[in-house]
Amino acid sequence: MASSTTPERRHALAAATEAETWTALSRPLERVIGKRTADALEKMGLATVGELLGHLPFRLARRGELLPIQAVRDGDSVTVVARVIDTNVRPMNRRRGFILNVVISDGEHTLELTFFAKSSRPLNFHASKLRPGTLATFSGTISSYRGQLQLSHPEYEVVEDLTAVDADKIAQPIPIYHAAQKIPSWKIHKAIQVVLESVAESDLPDPLPSDYLNEHELPGRFEALQNAHNPRTEADWQRAVLRFKHEEAFVLQALLAQRAHAVKASPAPVMPRIDDGVRAAFDERLPFDLTAGQVEVGAELAAELASDIPMRRLLQGDVGSGKTIVALRAMLQAVDAGRQAVLVAPTEVLATQHLATFQSMLGELGMAGQLGGAATATSIELLTGSLPAAKKRQVLANIASGAAGIIIGTHALFEDLVQIPFLGLVVIDEQHRFGVDQRDRLATGAHMLVMTATPIPRTIAMTSFGELQVSTLRELPEGRRDIATTLVPALNQPWVERVWARAREEVDSGGRVYVVAPRISAQQAEDDSAQTHAEQQTTIEFTAPPVSVEQIYAELQENSELAGVEIGFVHGQLDSDTKALAMNRFATGQTPILVSTTVIEVGVDVPEATMMVIMDAERFGLSQLHQLRGRVGRGAKKSICLAVHNAMDGTVAFERLKAFESTTNGFTLAQRDLELRSEGNVLGSTQSGQTSSLKFVRVTRDEQIIEQARAAARQIVDADPQLLGHPALRSAILAIEGEDTDYLEKA
Repeated sequence: MASSTTPERRHALAAATEAETWTALSRPLERVIGKRTADALEKMGLATVGELLGHLPFRLARRGELLPIQAVRDGDSVTVVARVIDTNVRPMNRRRGFILNVVISDGEHTLELTFFAKSSRPLNFHASKLRPGTLATFSGTISSYRGQLQLSHPEYEVVEDLTAVDADKIAQPIPIYHAAQKIPSWKIHKAIQVVLESVAESDLPDPLPSDYLNEHELPGRFEALQNAHNPRTEADWQRAVLRFKHEEAFVLQALLAQRAHAVKASPAPVMPRIDDGVRAAFDERLPFDLTAGQVEVGAELAAELASDIPMRRLLQGDVGSGKTIVALRAMLQAVDAGRQAVLVAPTEVLATQHLATFQSMLGELGMAGQLGGAATATSIELLTGSLPAAKKRQVLANIASGAAGIIIGTHALFEDLVQIPFLGLVVIDEQHRFGVDQRDRLATGAHMLVMTATPIPRTIAMTSFGELQVSTLRELPEGRRDIATTLVPALNQPWVERVWARAREEVDSGGRVYVVAPRISAQQAEDDSAQTHAEQQTTIEFTAPPVSVEQIYAELQENSELAGVEIGFVHGQLDSDTKALAMNRFATGQTPILVSTTVIEVGVDVPEATMMVIMDAERFGLSQLHQLRGRVGRGAKKSICLAVHNAMDGTVAFERLKAFESTTNGFTLAQRDLELRSEGNVLGSTQSGQTSSLKFVRVTRDEQIIEQARAAARQIVDADPQLLGHPALRSAILAIEGEDTDYLEKA
């Protein structure tokens, strides 16, 4: 028998069922404040009651002292009580938009109010509330226009009579919210008042334990929300914001502590160091002494690899500090234990460079199964996405059989068809290019070493890499030369011409010259180009299109200073064989000038390279500039770096370039970078494509809060890994895990 339930009835039943699953905080805003306002808030990423309550005011405004109109002065923050005597909405004379003029009087003197908008609708709304004869309080900052005092866009509240004016309320600060064109701050505040009335303290379980609240004298969650959105004093608001800083730090540190605990639940293979294996043979053939830091970090890694507790370690060091050899020695320890070791690089150029480096350093120790291979030798395989099908099948077979002791690859290693049966150690090079889920999935049941050549300030390390132990290489091996860095204003034509004359001098003396541009072409962007970094780290507006590889390559071909010099180019959209050929021709000197995108940013090692020219340098972040500069200074000759830029004095971009020019110390630059970058993107949420980021904690100034939260959260997770006794904290962690927390790895 067919169902008699109509589609409308089924829809109603489905909606009712869905509504039963809503909590007070997960309720859609449309159900509480109406569709029009809810739609406007949803465009700001605020779709539920909980999300709106979490949208705290970012600053407070003051209504100012209650004064008669006669006493107001230009620049004063004031509140006046007055009656409307005239209202007029009209189009603006010299630009698009409308203006509302309101004249008010306190019975003796008059004052003009002005409101501006792109359309007349919001102004008509104000005019309907401020009809002649209406009595209201008006709060704002007095300004002068054509010699007349006025209030622009004042806060106002209609009152019935003078006895209804609340002096205490006038003294209270006004919360100011990040807003949008269709929903200004005052409307957001009004919506929040409605939402606040719809929740009770029992609807807001507190993820912060009561003893933590007491220890740090913090208000509970319900009280903090009330004080944040309706502060009676500035101290109320500051105390509420402090509480939410602690909450954000605590929940994040608890998540990281759970990750660290989960790793320990799956034992890793025990790989002790042995005295007669390939690692020992490798150490004997080294033509140089390891630095004290390399020896110390190597001992740390060796001890952890010999345990069944999975190693999770971050190895950071400046450009050229010798991280690769530390990683290779750890990989050889895994090979000695009968295991396979994997190195994952972010680009094919870098993966190919690692292969060449390992083959050169290992010699016959990396030639297992080949003529001339040592008795203890292992074999090395390279796996990238662009391998021909037949070659890829052979590489996959060698990996799956265990014949490949060392495996180097790109994102292709994350594919399901890759089988690594004896995996012992995973090394992730340049960690910020990989998501935490990718990283952890590959390293499940194995040890993991994460490397970065961009030194990370301690507060970011605690916040972004809380589940990793940190090792640092601070020394540079002997033979590394300082690199002279000079800023070259692009508008100074004689200086720019001298850049190319100097490039010719370097080529004539046997050197190689990199020329880096932020784009492949005028139409097409390089995937890992500098634009993202520049957008994140500065608010400057680029008035000219970026220089491209194609443009610079064509210009240098015609440059008389470079007549007779072969020039090559490389970028990320070339196939792997073409990229490898371009890099080889550069390394051998066939094309001693190479025009490139940032595809050569990390790990590329050409000792003969003596000059780096960075075009549009203001478009690159400090860490990228430092990485690019690190491609030179790797041989016996002195090297130079010239940063051609369009940055104006006084801008953040210029300050960044001055810092770059002033030092080659990556740790100093990392700290300066942190100081210069805007607070909202320190963890790089924009780069990862995520809208989620830290809303309250500021790693530039909240180190103490992070440390306090870290210690307390770890103590709780150690005692109760599943947080069964802390359901509110558990729910808060699930909420941020429901988002994509890969953005935490993009520091």
